[in-house]
Amino acid sequence: MLGYNARGNQRCKLRAILLSILVFLMTYNASTQDRSYGRSVVMTDRGIVATSHYLASQAGAQTLAHGGSAMDAAIAANAVLGVTEPMMNGIGGDLFLIYWDAKAGKLYGLNASGWAPRKLTIEFLSKHGIMAMPHDGIHSVTVPGAVDGWSQAHKRFGKLPWKDLFTPAIYYAEHGYAVPEIIQDYWAAEESKLGKSAEARRVFLPGGKVPELGATFNNPDIAKALRLIVEKGRDAFYKGEIAQAIVATSSAMGGTMELQDLADFTAEWVEPISTTYRGWKIYELPPNVQGMAALEMLNIMETFQPDKDGPKGAVELHKKIEAMKLAYADLYRYNADQRFAAVPVTGLLDKSYAKERAAKINTEKANCNPGAGHPATSDTTYLAAVDKDGNIASLIQSNYSAFGSGVVVNGMGFALQNRGALFSLDPSIPNALQPRKRPFHTIIPAFMERGDVHIGFGIMGGANQPLAHAQFVSNLVDYGMNIQGALEAPRFTVTSGEVSCDILIESRVAPDVIQALRQKGHNLIVRGDYTALMGRGQAVMHNSKTGMNWAASDPRADGSAEPEPMH
Repeated sequence: MLGYNARGNQRCKLRAILLSILVFLMTYNASTQDRSYGRSVVMTDRGIVATSHYLASQAGAQTLAHGGSAMDAAIAANAVLGVTEPMMNGIGGDLFLIYWDAKAGKLYGLNASGWAPRKLTIEFLSKHGIMAMPHDGIHSVTVPGAVDGWSQAHKRFGKLPWKDLFTPAIYYAEHGYAVPEIIQDYWAAEESKLGKSAEARRVFLPGGKVPELGATFNNPDIAKALRLIVEKGRDAFYKGEIAQAIVATSSAMGGTMELQDLADFTAEWVEPISTTYRGWKIYELPPNVQGMAALEMLNIMETFQPDKDGPKGAVELHKKIEAMKLAYADLYRYNADQRFAAVPVTGLLDKSYAKERAAKINTEKANCNPGAGHPATSDTTYLAAVDKDGNIASLIQSNYSAFGSGVVVNGMGFALQNRGALFSLDPSIPNALQPRKRPFHTIIPAFMERGDVHIGFGIMGGANQPLAHAQFVSNLVDYGMNIQGALEAPRFTVTSGEVSCDILIESRVAPDVIQALRQKGHNLIVRGDYTALMGRGQAVMHNSKTGMNWAASDPRADGSAEPEPMH
């Protein structure tokens, strides 16, 4: 009887222990899974590629597995994106790069944005009755810089043969791919633009209509163009058969592009600009891009302490919106091609100037038109790749608007960008149109570091980008989010390229916060939980002490962060 009771007591104790463990695990799981972001961070001691399309991410990861560097992977992924997201980017667009060379401990910047044709002038447009810069059509076209950007970056940081980088892109161009959700939406929105020319209709409206969701789309013409680039290098685009096709297409439409405009072009290696933010160093590229606005916005935000109610509270959002307006007012006043205009970058990024600008913020009232200050003088695709050695490619590439100018190069299967639309026709403005001048550019790659931690990141979307960069940095630095949480967190953005009180905001921000902001004078336009209007971002992170790589991919896109597979 005693043995029976002893065994019974042991069973009871065992049940109690098991129940305690179960309760602990339930509690532990509940707390660890109670998070405000949806996707988990991807982690590996091998490389990772994060892009807005899963096929591009896979292509980049496979390139790493074959021994490629982060730069090789970025080019391979970018080439695939030009096929699978043809409205966003491609060889008809421009490119910017920030590259972290882990072994050398050095950061490099590349500006591969093209210039206006020699004969595209304010006077030429005026003679044709054009008094405002066209948003699309042949006169909005500038020289595409992406292919030369690839070439220069590969020569400096590539490990694999040039020809190997384009195999996945050519495969998807020839064999086709399934059109995904967000890309199909963008495609459908541009049907009228594509309908303006026979070549655009032939290539991008198969059967006379936009491809349906899940339909297989292929583009043998872009496969042909990519093969020419594989066989003859960047000269195929700037001096050879593709250049001739671009000029012939332009001439047929009354455009000004000449062979010499393409042949003379070369991308430019530049020194990244930077600021500090609460112990981190944040890098952007210098003008003609708008990266300085992100840094100025961070400098203004640094004059305030993070709010106790967090990044989704009314106090914090009001501060950031007002800081954005001040930085953007300066951006639109001063940004231009520095070869043609003196841009006061040093003055704009001075910490004392940030305090001067921050003093203009009224904590209780929105300022709809703050105006530019007086500093001291002195549709897009983003991807990020990190390899096992810790090298990071932060690359952004774009046609500007969806399908750019709407002009598709005859027989080559790609649209020409419309970056020229961002020029001004007012000769007194620093960004005024001039021959061989690069326009104001919206696309910006970014990089940040502190100690052993190095992060390449970017969030696309026109005028959205500087303010989205600043929100990402604040989420990570001020509120301790990881890179996935910082990328997914609710964001606000501008409705256009003008400074105003009209602000788009995601519906994940609480209604009482939205109401409080409206009472301060913000005209808030609420959009979906994860609207693509907030831009589509990616991020990679390398810890040089542990050797671990991390990556995040925005749920606002069709993409993913793909780790390097075993080969």
